[in-house]
Amino acid sequence: MFFGNLFRDLNSGFVEPVIDYSTLQHPGLELAKFAQENKVITTSKLQQPEEDEDIVLNVATFAGGCFWGLELAYQRCPGVTHTTVGYTQGREEYPTYSQVCTEATGHTEAVCVYYNPNECSYDDLLDVFFSRVNPLTVNGQGNDYGKQYRTGVYYHTPEQETIARARFEVEQQKYTKKPIATELRASMPFWPAERHHQKYLSKGGPGRVAQSAEKGCMDTIRCYG
Repeated sequence: MFFGNLFRDLNSGFVEPVIDYSTLQHPGLELAKFAQENKVITTSKLQQPEEDEDIVLNVATFAGGCFWGLELAYQRCPGVTHTTVGYTQGREEYPTYSQVCTEATGHTEAVCVYYNPNECSYDDLLDVFFSRVNPLTVNGQGNDYGKQYRTGVYYHTPEQETIARARFEVEQQKYTKKPIATELRASMPFWPAERHHQKYLSKGGPGRVAQSAEKGCMDTIRCYG
């Protein structure tokens, strides 16, 4: 059960506006509706107007430091149909970027990934994740530090949990002196981030130079320039 948003409950002065999820591209609004109902989505449908049946998509969530770069990595992954950046693993409802950055909400920046299991496996998504993060770093990646930048694999189904636990054992064998700091936990409701954070790097990013989201692209991902 959520505790509400203490920032709004206790603040008698300026009240930060709630994110308008209706302005987000799919699947932002769908994810927000699930979060508002305190639910975690496991599958979604990709409509095919010219086909008899829709494609059933699986859903996965990963946290790898700043969500901009990780989202672009998954945008490039063949079989991934949709990505949304946002906040998960916290108890506050309707979290905003500035609130999450205080480290008081408990959330971490994350990417929710919709993928076609006929074209992309959960193992493939884990390959992308571990190619992007240093799993030994506690509460941060690169130059970004804080609890909101902690890394994590948050499974949506028992099948994902089984695959992820096996993969974590393999990854831990690479490091004999330190335990992996990356969280491995059941996914909590995912709250989409503000619209300007969505697809941030492929839309131009801080340098206003768009980076390719083409499937299979291997260009270096630049988060800050």
